Amino acid sequence: MPTDDFVASSHILHRSFTERPSKVIRGDGISLVLEDGRKVIDATCGPSVSCLGHSQPEIVEAITNHLKNDIAYVYSGSPYTNAAIEELADMLLAGKPGGLSKAIFVNSGSEATDAALKLAVQYWHEKGQPQRTHFIARKQSYHGNTIGALCVSGHESRRAFYQDFMSPNVSFVDPCYAYRMKHKGETDEEFVQRLARQFENEILRVGPDRVAGFIAEPVSGTTLGCLPAVPGYFKAIRDICDRYGVLLILDEIICGMGKTGTMHAWEQEGIRGPDIQTIGKALGGGFVPLSGVLLHQKIFHALSAGSGGLAHGHTFQAHPLACAAAISAQRIIKRDNLVERCKQMGYKLEDLLRAEIGPMPLIGDIRGRGLFWAIEFVLDKELKTPFPAQAKFCDQIVKNSLRLGLNILGNLGHTGTYQVDHVLVCPPYTVTEEELSQIISVLKVAISQASDEYLKNNAANGVNGLSNGKH
Repeated sequence: MPTDDFVASSHILHRSFTERPSKVIRGDGISLVLEDGRKVIDATCGPSVSCLGHSQPEIVEAITNHLKNDIAYVYSGSPYTNAAIEELADMLLAGKPGGLSKAIFVNSGSEATDAALKLAVQYWHEKGQPQRTHFIARKQSYHGNTIGALCVSGHESRRAFYQDFMSPNVSFVDPCYAYRMKHKGETDEEFVQRLARQFENEILRVGPDRVAGFIAEPVSGTTLGCLPAVPGYFKAIRDICDRYGVLLILDEIICGMGKTGTMHAWEQEGIRGPDIQTIGKALGGGFVPLSGVLLHQKIFHALSAGSGGLAHGHTFQAHPLACAAAISAQRIIKRDNLVERCKQMGYKLEDLLRAEIGPMPLIGDIRGRGLFWAIEFVLDKELKTPFPAQAKFCDQIVKNSLRLGLNILGNLGHTGTYQVDHVLVCPPYTVTEEELSQIISVLKVAISQASDEYLKNNAANGVNGLSNGKH
């Protein structure tokens, strides 16, 4: 496809070369305001980041006040700290949820994943087991785009260019993708037992004394579309990790910080918590780049009893201005009871999705929690036949939605064995019922347009259409 003229002349290397990006000039509540005056409802908070919408005067004021009255930058490698970074950590770890007691603040989610992996490796060195350097991750997962984070990500197309850099110290097991992976007649409990056996067998294959940690998203994000695990899965995983001393690392960069109806997504899994947890995106609400790593007290004890420090760091780690903005965002979330609101508005969003979108002919599955939902599209509802990758069906829905004034997010390339065409609907925590209805109304039109066009083109090309959900 030809390169767009604007993209060719811009000094920015845009991520897509073929389409001209629209210029956003400001935010208005949950909407983006474009240069030509159009408003676009942001129904996915970008990639699930802007959880408080795009205009929050309190956060702007907090940023301004910090710059006026405090200091913009303090190097984390120096013998100094700052009130903002200490306060944010105190807010997040009050009561030590699940035994988590310390925080590392970095910039992107990818940096948080890298820091978590390095922290796990250092932990085992401090414990006198330096041979524990192997990580087990899940297929069709995504934990970030740096080399280290890609090594534990099962996202095939994003790994493709960099296979030569991928670590041999990582192996993959199946995700908990019940919609496509459960056998006919298999119960949730039997499915969990099968995945648990596979995980335990992989630990035994590698050698229990070599496995440092297992990393997984409690609710998968863009690769499998807001996919929660079936009940009992993470309890089985936690038990196996404890049995073999494997660290459980939970990636809540996209699904955490209240989005699923509890502050931490793992709180709905009936487990004591992870050993290491990554957070991001909704942490600062998109007003600043910020992510973090939360670690269990036992990790700190091992480091303090050993080398007495963290063998990791970044120039912009624990940036005071970013932490000040996040403090303001978290205060709003707590004051306005927005985590509980996510839960309650999530029920309304689920009802709308199932009532308005569910009956449409190409809808396979609707899944999620809180205000974090996805729709998976299929050619055949009964057989769950996926679209061919070249159809780019969800991309068409994203484009149709944008033309209608709605911003949503589709899948981000080929992720693995299962072709998953989906779109995400994860609006800001502040979304109203009226806005939810508007989002679903526009999305329904966008899906209908893409479905009609796809079926019409197939008919014109002599491909059988759908009748009663079948080819």
